[in-house]
Amino acid sequence: MALGQQLAPHLPFLRRYGRALTGSQSHGDRYVRATLEAIVAAPDQFPTHVDPRLGLYRMFQGIWNSANHDSFAPGPGEIADEAEAIARARLARMTPLSRQALLLTAMEGFSPEDAAYLIEVDAGEIESLVGDALSEIDQQTRSRVLIIEDEPIIAMDIETIVRDLGHDVTGVAVTRDEAVALAMDVRPGLVLADIQLADDSSGIDAVKDILSKFSVPVIFITAFPERLLTGERPEPTFLITKPFQRSTVKAAISQALFFDAATVPAA
Repeated sequence: MALGQQLAPHLPFLRRYGRALTGSQSHGDRYVRATLEAIVAAPDQFPTHVDPRLGLYRMFQGIWNSANHDSFAPGPGEIADEAEAIARARLARMTPLSRQALLLTAMEGFSPEDAAYLIEVDAGEIESLVGDALSEIDQQTRSRVLIIEDEPIIAMDIETIVRDLGHDVTGVAVTRDEAVALAMDVRPGLVLADIQLADDSSGIDAVKDILSKFSVPVIFITAFPERLLTGERPEPTFLITKPFQRSTVKAAISQALFFDAATVPAA
């Protein structure tokens, strides 16, 4: 099988990682595009001694590490905004390897050994790096969270995770209309949204309604992430796959709030 065919199923998830790492669809996709260009330009440099997915992420990490880490600087035709300035300030206060270790293990599902290979550290360091990342992000972010989820057990689990992270829950909505009403009643700093809701309404439509009123970071929850990671715009920056691990939810919440202006800590 050609290398391109081997890598194709993994590209949506690499885009997810790139976006979570940078907090931006455009910035994350730029790194993925540069990775693919590097593979096409020098296919003999692609790691052949590991699984293709691992090799793909390793190539991405090489691009990330070699780039100027002011790479939140705008690309062609882009204008830096307040959110990007906040992201740069927070990144400057945080160990880059710790965030990468967190995302690679908690969101992308790599083993500690694979994550260590990807970021080029000893496997024994991964647990410590993940702990550092959660601690650092936790110190920087506090917010109010709206949960849109029609499965009671899942909603309770998410609510517990959110509260354990020190955030407030503004409400749990099970329909599109209820979600919009709750958001208008108490403006959330983060929305966690399921895709399919109780009355067959759409969590995506609920989020669109909310975003038409004000800007807020959103994390989508779905059993079919490939349906939202198509390469077409707009796409979610943050996405959790069902069934999820608690650590995945924690990582996604921390990252989403990490890049949001509403959660800037007081000076």
